[in-house]
Amino acid sequence: MGPEVSGERLLELMLVLPLFLFSLTVHEVAHAWMARRFGDYTAADEGRLSLDPRVHIDPIGLLMFLLSALAGYGFGWAKPVPVRLGNCRNPLQAMFWVAAAGPLSNLLQAAVAVLLMLVLGLLGAHVSEALLAGVRPIFQATGLGMLDIVACLVGYFFQINLILMLFNLIPIPPLDGGRILVSILPYRLAGLVASLERYGFIILLLGFRFIGTVIVIPLTIAFQSVLALFAAVGLS
Repeated sequence: MGPEVSGERLLELMLVLPLFLFSLTVHEVAHAWMARRFGDYTAADEGRLSLDPRVHIDPIGLLMFLLSALAGYGFGWAKPVPVRLGNCRNPLQAMFWVAAAGPLSNLLQAAVAVLLMLVLGLLGAHVSEALLAGVRPIFQATGLGMLDIVACLVGYFFQINLILMLFNLIPIPPLDGGRILVSILPYRLAGLVASLERYGFIILLLGFRFIGTVIVIPLTIAFQSVLALFAAVGLS
């Protein structure tokens, strides 16, 4: 039983990894693009506007994702995008929008995934089932049609981007939510929150189970909303 489960997880990882890397790459490019819009070319000069995942991969973060994904969940990170707020017009406003650009890019990718699933559903794919099942039916089910295979992949792409968005919006530095919070708080409170950055990774690790629970709530609402949309247009 053990080797079979491990084999399934390895196959699942092979399908999920490209989706994760693409979603993460777009997230990082969005940070770099927004920084350039505000006048800081640091990330652009370092090649971080590229859609080549190799530019953004953090070896330890990728290894962590691979190991945790094989264990049943995925947790990893990319190289931080270098931003020099001193180069930006209106540094506080730049901090807000540069930080928000990453999660917003994931929201946009999730929206594109929903549109693609609507099209696939109109073509005959079982999009509601695909959204709920993830990628496992691709190597578990027999006689799965090409449209349903694509729908499973797109559904998982939707899920990955929602999780990336929600996780990064947690208001703990160095996550994007923490930087957004620092940019809008009064000076003293902002300094207090910013000082937590050195402990941010430890806080995230200690609170991982609680954070997972917090993420599941809006994730479930999003899934239910998309399923309701599919039902409203007569898709299964």
